[in-house]
Amino acid sequence: MVKTRLGTVESSSPIESNWLELSMPKNKLVAGVDEVGRGALFGPVVAAAIILPNSAFPELIAARINDSKKLSSARRIHLAQIICNICSDWKIGFASTVEIDRINILQASLLAMKRAVLKLSVQPEICLIDGNHSIQGLPVPQQTIIKGDSISISIAAASIVAKVWRDDLILRLATKYPMYDLIRNKGYGSQRHLMALQQYGTSRLHRKSFSPCQN
Repeated sequence: MVKTRLGTVESSSPIESNWLELSMPKNKLVAGVDEVGRGALFGPVVAAAIILPNSAFPELIAARINDSKKLSSARRIHLAQIICNICSDWKIGFASTVEIDRINILQASLLAMKRAVLKLSVQPEICLIDGNHSIQGLPVPQQTIIKGDSISISIAAASIVAKVWRDDLILRLATKYPMYDLIRNKGYGSQRHLMALQQYGTSRLHRKSFSPCQN
């Protein structure tokens, strides 16, 4: 059962039959919105907003699109290429570590999602937002969906593209900060990352408001 701002959606069936867009009117411009990097200690929180045409859904279902966390890195990269080639539009938004420390990670995540939506060249008729927090001040109708990346093709697509984009960013930053083992942990609190924080302290891109970065 999924609670949304527009009601409750039953979702006990397998993932392949849970796709929310299949029950929506055809040709309705829907943007899926999701963020990644919320639990990381290093780097920005990144969001993607993606508009998919109805013709893209069968191809993505056949490709077994899923929540980015349930896919291997190689699979995410492959699917991200497919998504970006067949979508009507996609944009990335992010909130910096300075913003995360200033307004907290939840508000920064919502800010990143808002920025992604506002960058879209085509205004959607509705945004499907992963999670249970609506985006304040968004000039587009929105529907929040708990575990939306397991229910909505558009949200799953956004989670994949955001994850691939953020991972690529972290890999490029890893050359500047090799001591934190970012190539392997992508900014999350692995044992080697935590040990490096104790030995070297934080960098300017660490989230100082997160407790592991305060010692």
